[in-house]
Amino acid sequence: MYRINHGTNRISKLQQVRFADLGFSERNHLQEWLANQPDALGEDLLIIQKEFDGFDDTKERLDLLAIDKAGGLVIIENKLDDSGRNVVWQSLKYASYCSTLSQQKIADIFQRYLDKHQPGQDAKTLICEFLGKEDFDDVVLNPGMDQRIIMVAAEFRKEVTSTVLWLLKHRVLLKCFKATPFQDGNDLFLTVEQLIPLPEAEELMIGISEKEVEEQSLERGQANRHKLRTDFWHQTLEALEQAKVKLYGNVGPSKDHWLNAGAGIGGVHYAMIFNRDEVRVNFVLSRTLKEQNKMLFDVLASRAGEIDQSFGGPLSWRRMDDKKVSIIEYSQTFDGHNRESWPAMIAWLVEHIQRLENTFDTQIPHLRAALR
Repeated sequence: MYRINHGTNRISKLQQVRFADLGFSERNHLQEWLANQPDALGEDLLIIQKEFDGFDDTKERLDLLAIDKAGGLVIIENKLDDSGRNVVWQSLKYASYCSTLSQQKIADIFQRYLDKHQPGQDAKTLICEFLGKEDFDDVVLNPGMDQRIIMVAAEFRKEVTSTVLWLLKHRVLLKCFKATPFQDGNDLFLTVEQLIPLPEAEELMIGISEKEVEEQSLERGQANRHKLRTDFWHQTLEALEQAKVKLYGNVGPSKDHWLNAGAGIGGVHYAMIFNRDEVRVNFVLSRTLKEQNKMLFDVLASRAGEIDQSFGGPLSWRRMDDKKVSIIEYSQTFDGHNRESWPAMIAWLVEHIQRLENTFDTQIPHLRAALR
């Protein structure tokens, strides 16, 4: 920090000093400054308690407790010249304790603070004014599990900043402010700078964090689906083996929602499909050339009545002129992701994949002839 001298048009550097050298204490000075000037922390905060010790089964005290403009609780921990090694753990404990505070409890905490420091003031009225609400019944305090933490110190140890950055990536809402005293003769100055996250990067970090959480959620969901499908196909293949169905004899379980088996012609195969709301058996024409698939479909479609009768029910004939493949299928509705439904689903697949194979096996010679 520099002092500007208008007369000489020069700047002179102020001496950075330590709080301890000035005789300042954490409780009587830094805490009091922030309690009476909370916007030094870069936002509008309503201080509702100092030295709060209203936790069950513990005598621990948090330095300052505040409400932000969203009605969330903010835990403010102050250290002087050194953050110490345990400040993050201490702050997280306080945040966990505060996560259970109800709206009425918060109003009571604030009222006790007012009775001691600003007698005659009403806590609910001041909270409504701060949040811009007409009635306390319209106020929402301490929603969810997103209690915030602000740590203030002259210096932060590396183990503290490293932990804070890791927690930020996991959407624990923390900020670190560096409080620095300066001296120029008898004049004293204080700067309070946001150290983590940097103000200009804060919105970007929040956006990145939300994206990472979404991606992690998608990855976990995908992993769960893969595990579900693999389990289902493992049980299905065991049931096919017990039923002496050789069609899938050389096929292993898959993480995909389909399981294919060759039909004896390149690009033509049988498929079992496992979806959230149904299972299906398919006869699929997926040769390299679209024209061949449509031609083979037409060959089969010319015998549709005979084929449906052989299968034992009306198949769904999907030529799909806008796609390369053509599919003939049969389906049944099930609650697919409910494991209790699996025995019935697997029994259905075992029965109908056999019926499909028996039906189309007799059509393979006609398809070979059409390809010559």
